Amino acid sequence: MITDLRLLLGPGRAHILTGYVAWTVLFGVLSGLASALLVPVVADLASGQRADLLPLAVVTVVAAVVRYVQTTRGSAAALETMSSMHQRLGDHVVSLPLGWFDSDRTGRLTRVATDGTVMITGIFAHLLSPLVISVAAPVTAAVALFWYDWRIGLVAALSMPVLALAFRFAAQTLARGEARNHAADVEAGARVIEFARSQRVLRAFGRAVHGYQPLEQAIEQQRRIRRRTLGQGVVGLSVGGLTVQLAVTVLMLVLVWLTLAGSIAPAAAVALIALVFRFAGPLADVSEYAGAIRIAGGDLRRLTDVLRQPAMPQPRASAPLDQPGRIELDNVTFGYRPDTPVLRSVSLTVPPGSVTALVGPSGSGKTTVIRLISRFWDTRQGAVRVGGADVRDLRTEDLTSQLAVVSQDVYLFDDTMAANIRLGRPDATDADLAEAARLAGVDEIVARLPDGWHTRVGEGGTALSGGERQRVSIARALLKRAPIVLLDEATAALDPENERYVQRSIRQLAQHSTVLLIAHRLGNVVDADQIVVLDDGRVVETGTHQSLVAADGPYAKLWRAMANGRGWRLNAPQ
Repeated sequence: MITDLRLLLGPGRAHILTGYVAWTVLFGVLSGLASALLVPVVADLASGQRADLLPLAVVTVVAAVVRYVQTTRGSAAALETMSSMHQRLGDHVVSLPLGWFDSDRTGRLTRVATDGTVMITGIFAHLLSPLVISVAAPVTAAVALFWYDWRIGLVAALSMPVLALAFRFAAQTLARGEARNHAADVEAGARVIEFARSQRVLRAFGRAVHGYQPLEQAIEQQRRIRRRTLGQGVVGLSVGGLTVQLAVTVLMLVLVWLTLAGSIAPAAAVALIALVFRFAGPLADVSEYAGAIRIAGGDLRRLTDVLRQPAMPQPRASAPLDQPGRIELDNVTFGYRPDTPVLRSVSLTVPPGSVTALVGPSGSGKTTVIRLISRFWDTRQGAVRVGGADVRDLRTEDLTSQLAVVSQDVYLFDDTMAANIRLGRPDATDADLAEAARLAGVDEIVARLPDGWHTRVGEGGTALSGGERQRVSIARALLKRAPIVLLDEATAALDPENERYVQRSIRQLAQHSTVLLIAHRLGNVVDADQIVVLDDGRVVETGTHQSLVAADGPYAKLWRAMANGRGWRLNAPQ
C-alpha cells in the first residue's frame, strides 16, 4: 500500500508520505515506551516506595507533541494525495494508447476515480495510522518485556509470528472476499446501466415490465457472493481474535508461574500484567485493521494499475513530415490478440490530395486500418507512415495535427454548438466557423435552435439527431483543415437529406486534404481516385470503379449485389 500511495503522489512528493509514516512509527514507539515506564512506577507504588515519575512524564509530553505533528502530517499527506491523484491520472491517461479506452476499462476508471477520494481519506484517517501504531506499540512493549524478564519477552516474541500468520489469514480472507464483491458490483452496475440504456428496445419487446434476465442474474450473483464473503470474513476475524486471546492467556500463565516461583516480585507482576495487556491490546485491533487495509489496498491497487499501464512510446522529437498528406501501410500484420490477426501483410499507399475508399465485407479490417493510422494501436509487423514518417516516430500532438477523424459514432460535449465545432480549431475566426458550418449544413441546424450558436447540445449531443451530430463532426473536420481526413462509415446510417450534406462536405474536404473513407454504400465511392478492397484482412483488389468492375472480381460482385438490391420491393400478399 505504501508503494501505491507513493506512486499516486509521484516521485517529487513521495517524501510527504515517508515523513508521515516515520512520525506515526515514532508515536507508536513512544506509546509503547510510556507503557513500559509505567511498570517501575506501579511496582514502586505497590511496594510502598516513592515512584520516580519524571521519565514517564517526559515521554508522555514528547508523545503528545509527536502525536500532534503526526496528525497534521497525516492531514497534509491525505490532501496532497487526493489533489495529486486526479492530476496524475489525467497526465497518464493522455499518454495511453487510444485503443486502451474500451467501454470496460473506461467504466472501471470512472469508478476508481470517483471512489478514490473517499478511499484515500479513509486510509489516512482511519486505517494507516491506527495500524502502524497498533504494530509499533506492541513491538516496543515486547522489547520492554525482554528487559524486565527474558522469559516473558521470549514468549511474547514467539507469539508474534503466530499472530502474524493469523492476521495474514484474516486479511487475505477479507481481501479475497472484497475482490469478489468488487467484481460482482461492477457487473451489477454495468447491467443496471445497460438496462437503463436499452429501455427503448426492452419496451418495444415488452421486456421492461417482466424483468431483464441479465440484470436479475447479476443481482442474484451479487447477493450470493456477499453472503459468502460475510461468512468467510467472520471466520477470518474470529481466527485473529482467538489467536490474540491465546497469546494473552499463555503470557499470563507464564507470568503467574514466574511469580509463584519467586522469580518476579508480586508488585512487579501487577505492573507487568498491565504491560502484557499493552502488548496484546493493540494486536487485537490489528486483525480488523489489516483486513480493512487489504480491502482499501485492493481499491488503491485498481487505481494505481491505471498508472502502471505502459504509456504510448513517444520520441523526444518528431521525424520530419516531408510528404504531407501521404498515407502508407507497408506489409502490416496486426491483431488485437496475438493469435488472431485482423490484418495480414497489408500494403497500400494513399497519395497526397487523393480520395481513397476502403470497401469490403464486415470484419475485413477496414476500421482497423483507420485505427492504426490514428495510432490507436501500434502494429506488430510492418510500418504505418503518415506524411512520410512512421507514426511511431511522431509525437502524439504532431500526428494528431495531421489527422481529422470522422467516425460513425459521434460524441458531442455538453457545451454550445459553437464550442463543439471549434474543437477542430479553437483559434478559428467566426468567419471560418460560419463557412465550415455552411459547407456541412450545420447553419441550417443552428437557425432553428432556440439560442442559435449558444445552444447547449447536451451530453453526447442528445439535443440533436444522429444525422445532425454527424454534420457537426464533419464541420469540425472542415474547420481543422488537416492534411488528412479519415472517415469511418460517416454516411452508413444517415437519411437522404443528411447524407447529401455529408457527401457535399466530403467533396469540399477533398479539395485541400487527402481523404481516406470507409463506405458500405458503393454508390458513394464511384468517383474515388482509388478503391481498395479488403477481404479477410488482406488487400484483394485496388483500382478505380471502372477498372474494378471490368476486372469482374470481388468488387464487381459487391457492385452487382448492390445493384440487384435496388430493385427489391415489398409486394402485398396475394
